[in-house]
Amino acid sequence: MARIPNFKEATYTAVISDLHLCEAEEVHPKFPYWKKYKTRQFFFDEEFALFLEHIESKSSPEKVELVLNGDIFDFDSVTSIPEMPPYRISWLEKKRGLSPQKEKSEFKIKRILDHHGIWVNALRNFAFKGHRIIFIIGNHDLELHFPSVQKIVLEALDLPEDLQQNVRFNEWFYISNKDTLIEHGNQYDPYCLIQDPVNPFIQRFNRVEVRVPFGNLATRYLINGMGFFNPHVNSNFIMSAKEYTQFFFKYMLLAQPLLMWDWLWGASVTLFQAFMDRLIPSIKDPLTIEDRVETIAKKANATSRMVRELKEHFEAPAASYPMIIARELWLDRAFIVTIAFFIIFQVMLVINTVYSLSFFWMFIPLFLFLPFFFFYSSSVHSDVTEFQEPKEMTLKIVGLITKVSRIVYGHTHQPRHESIGAMEYLNCGTWSPAFRDVECERPFGAKTFVWIEPAKSGERAAAVLEFSNGKETKAFV
Repeated sequence: MARIPNFKEATYTAVISDLHLCEAEEVHPKFPYWKKYKTRQFFFDEEFALFLEHIESKSSPEKVELVLNGDIFDFDSVTSIPEMPPYRISWLEKKRGLSPQKEKSEFKIKRILDHHGIWVNALRNFAFKGHRIIFIIGNHDLELHFPSVQKIVLEALDLPEDLQQNVRFNEWFYISNKDTLIEHGNQYDPYCLIQDPVNPFIQRFNRVEVRVPFGNLATRYLINGMGFFNPHVNSNFIMSAKEYTQFFFKYMLLAQPLLMWDWLWGASVTLFQAFMDRLIPSIKDPLTIEDRVETIAKKANATSRMVRELKEHFEAPAASYPMIIARELWLDRAFIVTIAFFIIFQVMLVINTVYSLSFFWMFIPLFLFLPFFFFYSSSVHSDVTEFQEPKEMTLKIVGLITKVSRIVYGHTHQPRHESIGAMEYLNCGTWSPAFRDVECERPFGAKTFVWIEPAKSGERAAAVLEFSNGKETKAFV
C-alpha cells in the first residue's frame, strides 16, 4: 500500500509564483521585437533546475515543500492551434488562441510542457527525491481546474503511484504547517478574480468552459494581437495617449498599421464577453456542493468553514460594472469621439441645407473639441494597479479566518516583505520574462522566492530571497 504523505506539517517551505511558462515564439523574420519576450532566448528552465538543487541543499536531509503559487503556466498567451483539430475552432480562436474548454486546454498544456522539457525534467527529479509539490491555481492557469489537464501534468512528471500523491493541485489557497497562508492573491483583485473558484465552470451553449476574468480576456483578445506589448509589466501597456502615439510610430507603424482597428474590435470583444460571462451561473451539483467544499479544505489543510468564509471575503468582479471595464479599455474615449463626430456631422448637414459649405469646416469644431477631450483623457487613470496590493483589513480578516501569522501572495510581480498590522506579509515576486521595453533590454525585477525555515525561537522564519547564477541573496536587507 502506498504511503500517504503528511501535508499538514512542513519544516522547510519554498514558494515561487508567476513563472508564466508558455509556448516558444518563433523570431519574426521582419519584426524581431514582435513578442520577443516569448522567444526561447528568455526561457529560464536551466536556472529553475539550479534553484531546485539549491533549496535541496539548504534543507538537507529534510524534505522540501515546494509551493508553485499560481500563474505557473500561462494558458492565455498560447496562440497556437492544432494542425488537424478534432473540434471546431472559430475565427476568433484562430486569431487570439483557443477557448478554455477541456480538449483545447489539454492541447495548450501539452504544448507548454513540450516546449519546457528541461523545466519538466527538473521538477520530475525533484519529486523523485520525495519532496512535496503543491500547485496553487492562479488567474492565468485557471484551466488547471480540468482534472484531465492536471492528469497531463502528472503524466509529464512520470512519477510512480506512491510519489504522485506528493503532488497536489489546490483551487486558490494552501495553509503550510498551520502558520502560513499561501494564496496567489488574484481573488482580491476585481479585474483578475475568478468569480467562484469552488465552482469554476460555466455552460456556454453546448460546451463547458472555465469562467475567465476580465484581465485574462484582455490578454487573450488585446495583448495577443499586439505583440509589441509585454503583458507581464503593467506599465508596458498602460500608457497615456502621448506615450501610445510615440510607441506606435517608433515600433508599430510598419508592423501593425491597422492597430486602431485591432484595438477596437479586441476591446469590444473583451468588454462584451466579460459582461456576458458575469451573467452566466456557475455549474453546480446540489448533491455534491458540500463534498466539493470538503475536498478543497482537505487539500488546503483547512476546514470547510474556512473555505466558505474566505470565499465570502473576495472582491466584487469588475465585470459587474461595464463602465469601469470600458474605461480601462479606452472604449469610453472612443465612444466620446464617435458621438462628438456624429453630432458635428449632423450639425453640418443641417447648415448645408441653408448655406453651401465645404465639409472641411467640420475640422474647426473638431479642433475646438480636442482640448476638452484631452482634459478628460488626462483626468482618467487606470485602477488596475490600485487593487493588486492587499489592504490591511484584508490581511487581518484572512489571517483571523485561517488562524495564521504569515501570508504569502504572488500575482503583483512585486516582491515584498513587511509587517502590515499584526500580520507578516510576503510576496514572492515573479520569474516571468518581464521587461520594461519592447526590445527586452531593461528587465523588470529579479527572480525571487519566499523561503521559510526553522528559527532559533522554535517557530519558523520567512525571507524573500533573490536567486541568480546558482546563488541566493536577500532581496531586502
